[in-house]
Amino acid sequence: MKAVVMAGGEGTRLRPMTANQPKPLLPVINRPIMEHVLRLLKRHGFTETVVTVQFLAALVRNYFGDGDELGMSLHYATEDTPLGTAGSVKNAADRLRDDRFLVISGDALTDIDLTDMIRFHRENGAMVTIGLKRVPNPLEFGIVIVDDQGRVERFLEKPTWGQVFSDTANTGIYVMEPEVLDEIAAGESVDWSGDVFPRLLERGAPLYGYVADGYWEDVGTHESYLKAQADVLSGRVKVDIDAFEVSPGIWVAEGASVDADAVLKGPLYIGDYAKVEAGAELREYTVLGSNAVVREGAFLHRAVVHDNVYVGPSAHLRGCVIGKNTDLMTAARVEEGAVVGDECIIEAEAYLSSGVKIYPFKTIEAGAVINNSVIWEPRAQRNLFGPRGVSGLVNVEITPELCVRLASAYATTLKKGASVITSRDSSRAARALKRAVISALNASAINVLDLEASPLPVARFHTARENAVGGIALRTTPGDPQSVDIVFMDEHGADLSPAAQRKLDRVFSRQEFRRAFPGEIAELSFPARAVEDYTHELLRLIDISGVRDADMKVVVDCAGGTSSLVLPSLLGRVGVDVLTVNNRLDDASPTETLAERRRDLQRLSELVSSSRAAFGVRFDPVGERVALVDEMGQLISEERALLVVLDLVAAERRGGRVALPVTTTRVAEQVCRFHGVQAEWTSTAIDALTAAARGPETIFAADGRGGFIVPEFGPTVDGLAVFLRLLGLVARTRLSLSQIDARIPEAKLLRRTVPTPWAAKGAVMRSVIEAAEHYRIDTTDGVRVVAEDGSWALVLPDPTEAVTHLWAEGFDVDSAQTLIEHWARVVEEAAGG
Repeated sequence: MKAVVMAGGEGTRLRPMTANQPKPLLPVINRPIMEHVLRLLKRHGFTETVVTVQFLAALVRNYFGDGDELGMSLHYATEDTPLGTAGSVKNAADRLRDDRFLVISGDALTDIDLTDMIRFHRENGAMVTIGLKRVPNPLEFGIVIVDDQGRVERFLEKPTWGQVFSDTANTGIYVMEPEVLDEIAAGESVDWSGDVFPRLLERGAPLYGYVADGYWEDVGTHESYLKAQADVLSGRVKVDIDAFEVSPGIWVAEGASVDADAVLKGPLYIGDYAKVEAGAELREYTVLGSNAVVREGAFLHRAVVHDNVYVGPSAHLRGCVIGKNTDLMTAARVEEGAVVGDECIIEAEAYLSSGVKIYPFKTIEAGAVINNSVIWEPRAQRNLFGPRGVSGLVNVEITPELCVRLASAYATTLKKGASVITSRDSSRAARALKRAVISALNASAINVLDLEASPLPVARFHTARENAVGGIALRTTPGDPQSVDIVFMDEHGADLSPAAQRKLDRVFSRQEFRRAFPGEIAELSFPARAVEDYTHELLRLIDISGVRDADMKVVVDCAGGTSSLVLPSLLGRVGVDVLTVNNRLDDASPTETLAERRRDLQRLSELVSSSRAAFGVRFDPVGERVALVDEMGQLISEERALLVVLDLVAAERRGGRVALPVTTTRVAEQVCRFHGVQAEWTSTAIDALTAAARGPETIFAADGRGGFIVPEFGPTVDGLAVFLRLLGLVARTRLSLSQIDARIPEAKLLRRTVPTPWAAKGAVMRSVIEAAEHYRIDTTDGVRVVAEDGSWALVLPDPTEAVTHLWAEGFDVDSAQTLIEHWARVVEEAAGG
């Protein structure tokens, strides 16, 4: 006996879940509904089955194939146009003529006893037996009334309450004799309940109704979809759950990783290779798909999460459905009845109200409040570039596929045959992703000079000096080992300008990638003397006179980063006694947490003071930024380090210009005036500082965050170059860092961050301008309000987060505190706080 599984429905009421996949493929506890149906058929002895398909038929065929994995033989009957419930079975008539057959829907969840239903059919000599189920609300179903022997007396399709005369609903499960097929016109749209059954009933044909005791749920709405998941987890329906019940009601599939400090309150299901971090809370009736990730602090209750979904820290999901390959970022919130389609991005702190539907391939911006469904709008593009290039979570936001598209877009902005430098830090993620970048560049007719693992300053140096038109460097995001930054460089080795970023963004968003013909595929090469050339130029261009005569000792911490590849060959030629720590490549921990950084700085301080070193320096893992410790073993803050190095440079040069961001304390201006040097204020964007450093009179530039530029060597931030420069300065001045620090006035600069919804940022800045109408205003970056006595406050909206940053500097701490509190109130009131 054969079965017919009807799998051609579109499932329009289930959109957006069915916007790009057929309803039978919707997962229930991580298996398509239709797979549960096929497994039910197999348990009742059906091994040969015909599947009728129409909407997105190829997806069904590709998923189930010939049925061999299920131990069944599947055949497909494809409808070019919808033929109705009966017409679709008629379309498969050639395989059904030899015996009675069973018809079942591929999109209803059930465990009805099919064997007993067939027995009932055979014993009553029925032409058709209709599977019936008592339901509390029959309005959405065709209802059937039968006599005491089970013979059908009357049909009514989807009645009103005034027409309800029974609670036995038609389940769409039928046992039929093959002669029924003669009642259906070929190639026409025909339904069983509306056309065939009433005609047979009128003729007196033996139609019977089998009232089933088992479970049956027509998964036709979002509510019934969530209910089906809950019913499986509660044991109300007998289906195969492919997982281990590690404790009552807690199902965990193979390869899943659940931290011992995660909170689990079943019944719930965690799919294969899913990951649940410490501090996450999964409550009743939550279902996680395969490879889903739930970060710390996230909360899920009655949430159905499909495959490959990323749930960010502190996200909140309740009573919702999240489509596959969707990313929900930090503190995103999705409320009851909301449905998010496949491959969406819900950015940080976005809020989706109850019942909202987000169709596939949409991006909801950070901080957005969505009260209406997002259906037809074109995909909203995020700002591709952030303060560190293109950044994101490894294999969530930054995938090999994204790297290929990014590199292809970058190549499209360049001429064929041009050369690009590539490099990476010591991390495994950067190594894997760089391979995707190189492949895409070569395939787009761009030659690649790969420096492999290399300090970022070395990559910038060679980009500017190897006739390269640009560069791409991959590095672990500072302080976040799960994220990576992709840094794009121009021909000077500097970060791309905003104009170049926008050009790349346009090409990327439009997917307008240039094609290269087979003969144009470019080459990959590995420069042999990258480190030697870099160190040679450092020693040639930076003044280190006096170092050998000073008999200095310094302590250097490489932080397990790529600076350890350069320092041995560099320091051996400088003539200074060096104690190095963490002088290795650490691919397992390519960045450090704040606690680890503090621990290592404390160790550096102890080594400096105990070894009587002149100072200590700690490089970041890519050799760009430095932290300084004076000879007393005291850590010099980033703000003070800028002033100390500035004082040393200005005292020696006695002229020229220094470039500093507007957030820098105005004590720097006092230092400049004292030594006859002019200060130039730039925006906080690194490209602005780089551009200013290229000026012919610029002698120094720094960003106040451990980043220093040595203009005589290059216009980009370089920790190795400033270390070498500092060696020469300290050797020649014969003053210690603590002595230099002591002669510089203390800054009274305070900083604060105020949460600001994205939608309110414009109103906040307008309010600041209005509140500052009687003050002098500087709009180099944000709004800097300057009082007559020289005290000032800066209000600057963050380009990537829903916050506004404030700085205030006065003549003492109290005046600075008063100033920052005043402008914080202005921002909070304008932001709705």
